[in-house]
Amino acid sequence: MSTMTRIQLSLMMFLQFFVWGAWYGQMSKYLTVQLKASGDQVGNSYAVFSVAMIVAPFFVGMLADRFFNAEKVLAVLNLLGSAILYWLMQVQDAGQFTWVMLAYCLTFAPTIALTSSIAMRHMSNPEKEFPAIRVFGTLSWIAVVNLVGWLGVGDKTDIFQIAMVSAAVLGLLAFFLPATPPVSDGQVGFAQIIGKDAFVLFRDRSYLVFFISSILICIPLSFYYTWANPSLTDTYQLAAPGADPSTFRVENKMSLGQASEVIFMLLLPLAYRRFGVRNILIIGLLAWITRFLCFGYGDGASKEWMLYSAILLHGICYDFFFVTGMIYTDVKAGERIKAQAQGLISLATYGIGMFLGSIIAGKVKDYYTEIGADGQKSTDWLGIWYVPAGIAVAVLGLFLFLFRDDTRKAG
Repeated sequence: MSTMTRIQLSLMMFLQFFVWGAWYGQMSKYLTVQLKASGDQVGNSYAVFSVAMIVAPFFVGMLADRFFNAEKVLAVLNLLGSAILYWLMQVQDAGQFTWVMLAYCLTFAPTIALTSSIAMRHMSNPEKEFPAIRVFGTLSWIAVVNLVGWLGVGDKTDIFQIAMVSAAVLGLLAFFLPATPPVSDGQVGFAQIIGKDAFVLFRDRSYLVFFISSILICIPLSFYYTWANPSLTDTYQLAAPGADPSTFRVENKMSLGQASEVIFMLLLPLAYRRFGVRNILIIGLLAWITRFLCFGYGDGASKEWMLYSAILLHGICYDFFFVTGMIYTDVKAGERIKAQAQGLISLATYGIGMFLGSIIAGKVKDYYTEIGADGQKSTDWLGIWYVPAGIAVAVLGLFLFLFRDDTRKAG
């Protein structure tokens, strides 16, 4: 790969996650503060992202892989998405917001796979070269979340304005990316896109347990993405009544989660060799349980360390379960169905799992929120965080009793 291509791909990945990070974790705060949305409405707005993630593989597989250069598809989607974000900023009704967000997500979700595909198509050794390009995405997420925090605009339309400008820049840049023509011979169909051939893996009880657990653990993951920011804001507000929420720098604090993700990603190969798949997955699940209890019992004063612990555990939670799960799937699938197996697990987690999680997270928030005589809302965050913690405990039980790791023997 030439130096120029490396720079172009790195910038592409940086902008891709800059767009995403600008609004994703902050959208719930914006909806509740600016549009007075209910928990159900917030959950629905996050759920449409999962709907788009289910549709995205069909869009990329049935159209982009067959007929058009991937970089041109990326350009058009980002420019269209930028226009929809401008429309989104004008919306003042939470219900209408969900439908416009769906329109935006349908343009954005396919770009996640497209950027990875474009990058890998220009690498002679993706296993070694891709991580060095992909890390710019994580660094970008950290950068934009900190930018939002320092500007104090996590609950304002500025988050969508930042995404809109970044998407427009990426859209224009994409026209000048290295040419990435379609490679499909027209034989890619519905069955291949949903990973039908990978269904054979379900004959293995342990893999079936892992697959079901991956869907279930996405429910707690959705709780984190949806409610961590508002929960932290409320918690700090209780410790400092009357203070301007922007002074809490919640977004800056939450960016530590992505920094933790980078660190544990680097430690994962060592942990994988030492502990094996089963133990790493169990450690990840224990981290999920611990982080939600820390969110529930922490406060903005004497127990602030618990809030920081909950944030910093993100690296273990995500890397030790989801990334390890990708590796486990890769080993179990073998060469013939490797790609379909990865597509299937992604469709199940980011599609089905997080869709269910977003809907449930919204309804649970409403259940634990009361409206006082003065019209002010009061949320029992401890009650809310008990729910994903309980789900993680149930998944841990499945693993302890039903999951056995045979990958070391197979290797």
